[in-house]
Amino acid sequence: MIASSLHPEIEPLCQQLESGVLKKQLSVIPQLASTGDAGWQVLMNFLQANKDQDPTPAIGTAYLALYRLDVAEIRDFLQTHFSEGIVALKSDRGIDYQLLQVLLIEQDFQQSDRLTLEKLCELAGEKAVNRQWLYFSEIDRFPVTDLQTINTLWLTYSEGNFGFSVQRELWLAQGKNFNKLWEKIGWKKSNNWTRYPNEFIWDLSAPRGHLPLSNQLRGVQPFASLLAHPAWTE
Repeated sequence: MIASSLHPEIEPLCQQLESGVLKKQLSVIPQLASTGDAGWQVLMNFLQANKDQDPTPAIGTAYLALYRLDVAEIRDFLQTHFSEGIVALKSDRGIDYQLLQVLLIEQDFQQSDRLTLEKLCELAGEKAVNRQWLYFSEIDRFPVTDLQTINTLWLTYSEGNFGFSVQRELWLAQGKNFNKLWEKIGWKKSNNWTRYPNEFIWDLSAPRGHLPLSNQLRGVQPFASLLAHPAWTE
């Protein structure tokens, strides 16, 4: 078993982790992961204590910090308590989001982005799957549950930087001005569209709200429908 006693230098870090302030939590998680047994135990206790709560970016970051450690006890802990990840994959359409969870855990944001579009088309139905893009009217009919699941996956495994709800927050902050939003999230620079895929940033150094992409939604109207969906207010 990994030691459960806290060293004096660990206690302040533990307090910051439990503060509920995301910025503080994100700053101490790597420190705890680097301190050995005592820090690992704090992170495991944090995951266990929040197992029945909706996952947050801090919970996701703690999970990822442990997931990256090549320690047998930690692997056993994660396999026992979080064998498929930490996000409950709810769907009103019976859609399987487990591969998306796996890709986001691996921080493969480019493949996660592609799979997200596939899942959105799957939500819309066979015609959308075949054409590989969406009409705004199809987005309007998306189940709240499924959009919230996709969004939670992105938020949880990106330190809160990526997700449709983040894009909506920034869109509202820009007065629903899409031209300002494109610049803000790095989809446009100096009035030039960012070219897919090489000019996009596929890691956490990207601007907040950079991912997932929605340029395949064919125009502003579908994206506006996505950002105005009731999933973000329920």
